[in-house]
Formats: sequence, structure tokens, C-alpha cells
Amino acid sequence: MDLTPVQRDILTALINIHRGEGRAVKGEEIAELIDRNPGTIRNQMQSLKALNLVEGVPGPKGGYRATGSAYEALSLDATGDVVDVPVVKNGVTVEGASATEIVFNKVMKSHDCGGVVRIIGNVRDFNVGDEIEIGPTPVNKLYIRGKIVGRDDTMSRLIFSVSTMISVPRVPIKAAARRAVHISPSATLQEAARILIHNGVQEALVDDSSPGLVSMTDITRAIADGKTDLKASEIMTRGFLTIDAEEPIYEAIKILGRNSASQLVVSESGTLWGIITPADLVKSLTPS
Repeated sequence: MDLTPVQRDILTALINIHRGEGRAVKGEEIAELIDRNPGTIRNQMQSLKALNLVEGVPGPKGGYRATGSAYEALSLDATGDVVDVPVVKNGVTVEGASATEIVFNKVMKSHDCGGVVRIIGNVRDFNVGDEIEIGPTPVNKLYIRGKIVGRDDTMSRLIFSVSTMISVPRVPIKAAARRAVHISPSATLQEAARILIHNGVQEALVDDSSPGLVSMTDITRAIADGKTDLKASEIMTRGFLTIDAEEPIYEAIKILGRNSASQLVVSESGTLWGIITPADLVKSLTPS
């Protein structure tokens, strides 16, 4: 269906507000969002109603609501299983804007990569030269950073060059974690160090009544302080971060980043069985 630029703007704004708040939308709200005269919105709504793209909702809390045909006209998904994909401009999140479609049109050049992103919201909030960040997307946690090099108001699209792009596979933590090495709580520091070195790891779980985590750093620090007669249970850390084995890798990245932690203990069916570190995550994200 051929729509005018202003009709596309109105439908996009209508759908954007409705998705965010789940209610009928006043014409004045649309006018403010797309910077148009309220009279223009009222006139256009009559045309959109005639095209079966908009329906009126009567009553004090009434307004307008987009029909399924409106979603089809804008090539948008009308199902409820939709989440916002954040869009950041020059370091500030743009309220009311969400990325709905990303297409890469330059991927074979050695020093240049670019694409087009379709925006739900007012595309006129963005200008050529703005720094833009998109994501993360809900499935593969795609995150893009770049610069806007063009704008298509008719199709609500931004053309961008890519400076950074990251995608995290949707695989469970268990696929990237290592099975934990276990140490007796009565093990001496020398014994604990020998076990860590033999297994090529930096940390291990201590099987005490209240489990703990001991690392090579803990052992080295105790020895440096002259406390060579201590046991593993006396230097271990009892409070440690855990994550379920079936959680996606992205959740581990978030927890490690938010807490500046060096590892997470992985649990499965209530049992502590594995450990995942930033190095394990990097390895899982690197093609073999």
C-alpha cells in the first residue's frame, strides 16, 4: 500500500505509543511526537480510517488504534511477542524509539561495513553525523555502534556505518562452562596449589558443609603473609556468585560485568558442578 510520508509517521507514532502503553492514543499525542499540527492529524486520520488502517475508540479514554492492516502496511509484526530494541543517540537513549529491522548492505569490504535500521518512533529525532547505538536485540543479543550517514523519512529508516558490532549466541551457560575442580576443606595450601596446577585452573570448589571457592590468588596471598599452615577451608570465599547451567551466555556476561567478578559458579538441579570465567566466555564467542 502506498502511503504518504505523513501517513507513515502517524501510523508509526500510533503503533509506538500503543505498544508502550497498551491503550488508545489521542491525536494530540501523535501530533506532539511527530511535530505536526493537531488539525493535520485529524484530517489524516479520516483518510487512514477509510483505508481501514485506523479505528476510533469512543469514550473519555478513547482515541485511535491501529488495525492489523496498518502493521502489514508498515511491514511490522502485530503479535504481542515484541520487545523494544533500544536506540541511543550521542550517548542518550531516545525515548519512544525502537529498532524493528536491521539490514546489512556492506559486509565484504575490508575497512567498511554499513546497514539500514528501521525505526519505530520519530525518525526525525536523528540526523546525519549522530553517533548511534542499537541493541541488544532479543534473540542473538546483537549490539551495534556506528554513525548515521543518511536518513529516509518516507520509510522511517536510518543508514549507518558500523564501528563496533557484537553478537552473543543463544546457547546455555553449560556449553561454555568448565566442570569444577573440587578440593577437600582439610587440604593444605601446598596440596591445594598442586591440584590447581595439575588441572590447569585458577580456582576450585571446596567441599565443605558450607561450600566455598578458593583461588590461586587466595593461596598466594596467604603464603605471602606467612600463613603457610592454613587449610583450604580457612582461606576460601564462602559467598560467591552462581548462575544456572541453562541460563544463556548473555546473562553470565551481564552478571560478571555488573559485579566485576572473576568467575561464576554454575549450578545444575541444585548441584554446584562448574565454573565460568571471562576467558571461558571469550573462548565460546571465538570461532574455532
